Amino acid sequence: MPGNKVSKQKPCHHCKSRPASAPPDTSTIHYEKFWLYRHCSSVQQRDRQAQKAGQLFSGLLAMNVVFLGSAFISSMIFNHVAITLADVWILLSILKVLCLCWIIYYLLGTSRQPHAVLYRDSHAGPIWIRGSVLLFASFSILLNVFQIGYSAILIQCKSRVEIVFPSIEIFFILTQAFFLWHHSKDCIQVQHNFTRCGLMLTIATNLLLWLLAVTNDTIHVEIESQLREVEQRFEGKAPFSHPYLCNETASCTCPNTTICKVFQKGYILLYPFNTEYCLVCCSVLYVMWKNVGRRISDHHVPHIKPRFRLQGVVFGPLLGTIAVIIGICVFMMYQIQATSSVPSRQAFVIYYSYYIVLLPLMSVGAVIGTIIHALEKKELDTLKNPTRSLDVILLMGAALGQIGMSYFSIVAIVATDPRDLLNSLILSHSVLLIFQNITQNVFIIDGLHRQPFMPPDKEEEMKEGQNHEAYDQRGVNMLELGQEIRKVSLSYIHSYSHLSWKRRALREISFFLVLCNIILWVMPTFGAHPVFENGLEKSFYGYSTWFAIVNFGLPLGVFYRMHSVGGLLEVYITA
Repeated sequence: MPGNKVSKQKPCHHCKSRPASAPPDTSTIHYEKFWLYRHCSSVQQRDRQAQKAGQLFSGLLAMNVVFLGSAFISSMIFNHVAITLADVWILLSILKVLCLCWIIYYLLGTSRQPHAVLYRDSHAGPIWIRGSVLLFASFSILLNVFQIGYSAILIQCKSRVEIVFPSIEIFFILTQAFFLWHHSKDCIQVQHNFTRCGLMLTIATNLLLWLLAVTNDTIHVEIESQLREVEQRFEGKAPFSHPYLCNETASCTCPNTTICKVFQKGYILLYPFNTEYCLVCCSVLYVMWKNVGRRISDHHVPHIKPRFRLQGVVFGPLLGTIAVIIGICVFMMYQIQATSSVPSRQAFVIYYSYYIVLLPLMSVGAVIGTIIHALEKKELDTLKNPTRSLDVILLMGAALGQIGMSYFSIVAIVATDPRDLLNSLILSHSVLLIFQNITQNVFIIDGLHRQPFMPPDKEEEMKEGQNHEAYDQRGVNMLELGQEIRKVSLSYIHSYSHLSWKRRALREISFFLVLCNIILWVMPTFGAHPVFENGLEKSFYGYSTWFAIVNFGLPLGVFYRMHSVGGLLEVYITA
């Protein structure tokens, strides 16, 4: 009968689909045949392609803007007649106005759209980064106020552009600092391409401002060194001759008034803060650029946010405070003696001796911390984190400044007279500085990739919740659940008792390195530049060549110390 045939064929069909060897066949279902799967897959693929295309286009925009601005600044340096400083200021003013228009549009338009900011990156824009933005922004504003006052006093030999440019700069700094403070964690979900282009344009503008600030800072140091060498004419020494600098100092000199001297000294002193401000802003803006269109799932959000506490640390803050106090005394002594008309040799000996004592201690601490990280066997944090990736790149890149200058100093000393007392100190300082940079980078990068440490009670709560959920699904009774939790708790408490000393050691080392990096940041930032003032490398490589090397390495070295403080604080908190 037809009905019986159908009934016999159906069981036979299902029986063939349920043998013991059937699961491999049933698990390989061809979902791609369904329209919904193909549609969702194509949407995801188009979304990734659009994201890559937007990043590529915005990156090309920033690259072209940076090349154009660099060509202007380089032309100003090498041919100051055809391209003047006023021309560079006009170009940068146009870029800043464009950036201001985009930032205001983002604040008033993009960020207020529905579903614009659904996610916020908890790792981006930590409090010390945003605090450093506000700190350096304040100093940069004060710098521009001094520049306006200095140019107003010398208005007879200064261009009016030198008053307009700092005024635009003040408004740009205020707006950008407000923008970064409130929106550095945003993962914007609307107007992706326009936001990426605006962020990249702002990054390019900050890079050009940094390049110009470094150039102008170099010019001021050259003028100070030139004036010092001119004073040595009375001692029978041949002074250095630089026509451009001589014309600058002769045509526009500060009158003998207190207010002009204050503006002039403040103008020169605050320049390093302006360079730091530009670099910090670039790093924060880059993280925002990477987070455009990013969707953060729940497992990316930390269940417990570590906090900064000073409990359990004694030796690190104590030794670090001693290093800071001694460093301040050495710095003041160096500034008094080395900035006189005839720099004292003793000032350089004391300065380099302080570094020779401090750098090995920092290196030993970093090596011990790295060994402790290896002994911990803690799981690595492998989740996608643009902030951490940028921190690693900045640490490695900024360290090239000090490492590069150190190698140039080593070559100059070995080729001249390494047996001299001062030369041997400079040689030791250069070698130790290279080793300290490498060991500290390894320690910080290794610590940034470690999972944050959680107290035992929090860890037990998380494990209990996870086990409870898993056991409920399997239908296991509460007695077995309690026994399993007890085993996990005893095992964790036993491991914690063995790891507690390692955690304390990591916190002590991290805090000590934080204070040491702070004092090593303060000394060159506020004017201690023995790499140029000792005269050894300058006489070996020549005035212009060595100044180009210092021009590249010194700002990066200052930025490295400041960025290391942020990385070490992260390591301290996660420990």
